[in-house]
Amino acid sequence: MQPSPEQSPHHAYPDHWEADVVLRDGGTARIRPITTDDADRLVSFYEQVSDESKYYRFFAPYPRLSAKDVHRFTHHDYVDRVGLAVTVGGEFIATVRYDRINAQGRPASAPADEAEVAFLVQDAHQGRGVASALLEHIAAVARERGIRRFAAEVLPANNKMIKVFRDAGYTQQRSFEDGSVHLTLDLEPTAESLAVQRAREQRAEARSVQRLLAPGSVAVIGAGRTPGGVGRTVLRNLLGAGFTGRTYAVNSAFAADQATIDGVPAHRSLGEIGEPVDLAVVAVPADRVPEAVADCGEHGVQGLVVLSAGYAEWGAEGRERQRELVRQARSYGMRIIGPNAFGIINNSEAVRLNASLAPERPASGRIGLFTQSGAIGIALLSGLYRRGAGLSTFISAGNRADISGNDFLQYWFEDPDTDVALLYLESLGNPRKFTRLARRTAAVKPVVVVKGARHSGSTPPGHAVPVSRIPDATVSALMRQAGVIRVDTVTEMVDAGLLLADQPLPAGGRVAILGNSESLGLLTYDACLAEGLRPRPPVDLTTAATPQDFRDALSAALADDGCDAVVVTAIPWVGENGEAESGDGEVLATALHAAAATGPAKPVAVVHVEIGGLAEALAAATSTVAQQRPATASPAPRVPGRPAAAAPRRPDTGQAPTGRPAAAPGKAAEDAAPAPDAPRPAGRIPAYPAAERAVRALAEAVRYAQWRRQAAVPGKVPEFLDDTIDEPAAGTLIDTLLGQDPDPRGRPLEHDEARELLACYGITVRPTLPAPGPEEAVAAAARLGYPVALKTTAPHLRHRADLGGVRLDLDGEAALRRAYGELTDLLGKPAELRPVVQSMAPRGVDTVVRATIDPAAGAVLSFGLAGAPSELLGDTAHRLVPATDRDAAELIRSIRAAPVLFGWRGSAPVDTAALEELLLRVSRLVDDHPEVVAIALEPVVVATQGLTVLGASVRLSPPPARTDLGPRRLSNY
Repeated sequence: MQPSPEQSPHHAYPDHWEADVVLRDGGTARIRPITTDDADRLVSFYEQVSDESKYYRFFAPYPRLSAKDVHRFTHHDYVDRVGLAVTVGGEFIATVRYDRINAQGRPASAPADEAEVAFLVQDAHQGRGVASALLEHIAAVARERGIRRFAAEVLPANNKMIKVFRDAGYTQQRSFEDGSVHLTLDLEPTAESLAVQRAREQRAEARSVQRLLAPGSVAVIGAGRTPGGVGRTVLRNLLGAGFTGRTYAVNSAFAADQATIDGVPAHRSLGEIGEPVDLAVVAVPADRVPEAVADCGEHGVQGLVVLSAGYAEWGAEGRERQRELVRQARSYGMRIIGPNAFGIINNSEAVRLNASLAPERPASGRIGLFTQSGAIGIALLSGLYRRGAGLSTFISAGNRADISGNDFLQYWFEDPDTDVALLYLESLGNPRKFTRLARRTAAVKPVVVVKGARHSGSTPPGHAVPVSRIPDATVSALMRQAGVIRVDTVTEMVDAGLLLADQPLPAGGRVAILGNSESLGLLTYDACLAEGLRPRPPVDLTTAATPQDFRDALSAALADDGCDAVVVTAIPWVGENGEAESGDGEVLATALHAAAATGPAKPVAVVHVEIGGLAEALAAATSTVAQQRPATASPAPRVPGRPAAAAPRRPDTGQAPTGRPAAAPGKAAEDAAPAPDAPRPAGRIPAYPAAERAVRALAEAVRYAQWRRQAAVPGKVPEFLDDTIDEPAAGTLIDTLLGQDPDPRGRPLEHDEARELLACYGITVRPTLPAPGPEEAVAAAARLGYPVALKTTAPHLRHRADLGGVRLDLDGEAALRRAYGELTDLLGKPAELRPVVQSMAPRGVDTVVRATIDPAAGAVLSFGLAGAPSELLGDTAHRLVPATDRDAAELIRSIRAAPVLFGWRGSAPVDTAALEELLLRVSRLVDDHPEVVAIALEPVVVATQGLTVLGASVRLSPPPARTDLGPRRLSNY
């Protein structure tokens, strides 16, 4: 909302303070600055506040606002006096304001850095987390305006407001003065305040998803009068799934006397229903959607699934229509799945919701599935159905204009019915947040991702996302750092999901292989080696093996302490008459189930060739008791206030369906696992038609289990670095180099400037001296001391020793002059080559260390060997900043050429400890100073003792916005 022209004589209207937020109950609200045009809204708001709340705000009876009050509370300069309002449906439900004060508590201007703050929340909206969200936003505004502390006077009886301040996580002081509680809050964010903010975000966003997945009532808007069509199909699917709530059909074209359709009440508008509707499925043409959304908002609908097409996937006009759809829905406090969505499914027996175009509700299971593509969603549902897999929830979000995969990660993190999260993504709307949420979720349950549109260089139609400059290989590395299982195809995603959902995590990579085909066993053995596993020699049971032979062999393999997982290979066995018997799959499945159920908890996968009924029989659990997955941690505690319908209880035990004890988030897999020799519960065994598919899924499980074990004890930045880092000096230097009015495009630093900045963080760059002529080169060498190197610094020749632009080990003046002449004769004039002289470094391995700021993903630290390995073969490793000691160690060990650093072919190992320290210093510099948008140290020569940085380039730029560190807010539409 823009202000009137007379709004502020000091500062323009700060539209970047406007934000949509999710409140504690899952509804949305908008936070924006108060303007002079809000006088009537303010008066109306105040009239709906109780006398008690008014007393708490003004410390005295205050029944109405005077004209002077209204003027004061709606006129702000957005610097020293600021007011924010929370709105729903365009009306105020809460306000907050601050006034800058001096040490005596009187109105002041900068440089005074303290402000008095006061809140007022309508009674009907108290308890929704409104004040907590407002505090986050007004604190961010205050910090932007140079205010460092808030002061507040609160009556002792106002416990709710005291709790808001106390629980915010800021450093605070409290005293009792003149009958009120005096609070002072230091507004500098702390680890505790950030943790509080993110925990509130998780609860709110999870609750907003839960309201969509477990509604008490659903209205299908656009259900046709005749069979067929999108709306009528969804209505039929709702009824066919046995939805446990109330269902309504809504269509303005229904006849006035039409009471039902397909056996459910039929209405021409939501207003005719006469009772609350939780979820609306919108299936009307795009031009009629605004009318339907307004009807939903005015009648208290909590969320929308918009199946209608004709939005951003149709071009500029559609994008604007999509923005208006989100803006309209959020103004009423509603969240949206879609538009252009395929729908949602919740298989909980307490809900049984199929609000989608899928004709069959998939079997109930432990897998949560999110997809941005309806076509891929259909294929995945079909594939999972064929292989006997079950789902807990399914979401096909279409253009995902509002609710995205991030929201469902928030939900699945603590959903007791979901053990594995599968996501097909074509874009990442908020990559930094996705990485953070994925890391937290992966600490308690696997997250498997397929990323579409990896190489197209364009955003899929309908998706508004920040532009990223990092290649897909880097995205994959960063996902794996966060514990995400990144696979290339939807087939691989299903393969991995089946094994992770039904089998315990392996303790290591030692694989036993057994079966009745020597050839299939050898293929499996080779596949294990290719995936980095440690297979044992295959056990050939021969083609005469019976199901009992398989059972005995599997039992023995599971009992072997030298085995972490088992792959069973099977082909049709030959009977006594010499004919292949392919119809006894159920018999073999029974034998394998029996062995797995009585053996230790280790994963088992089956590779089979044309054995009829085997895959189906293996997919069926041998017990009707709810399954346990013994080697994965349980979900985190449930959302406070979550209805029982979201987690149905077994009537005989009162337990959630998993029957598993809760495990704290972040606990390693083995912490929740039984003893290695404990028997496992009966469950599904995944079957694969090819050895490489089974082994690839198993390898992903091995790598994920290893990540889980390591994530249980997070790395840290060694404290000794602090003694050699001068952060204030670096900040001062950066401010000086950027100047008062920095170029938004940034500027590269000169060699000496870069050396000075890096030295503030204990990074020494070997000096170079310019050599515009042979005499200057000789003088420089005399100053540095022989032996020296002569090299060009022209951009087209930098780091190109293969072109002859570098001459090494020049041990005297004659050799230097000769090299100088050869260089200029071969490559050009000195003015073009820009030669420099540098003293020689100890011999070692040439490496490259880089750090860049990507606008979408954030700061990325990279490492590789110099030259062809990293440039031609792409052998570079990446980690997000800030990097820990563990990240640094993994970074140098994860490139394929890493053996060169550790004594390959009898060479001496280099000083990797010094290299890890250098990586941590670069990470710390970039993390401390976001103005440093690029660093390249090349080459870094790592010797047997120590290292030498021979070249460095640094680029500075005004710091990009860090939305991930600000107050909670939904993505802009």
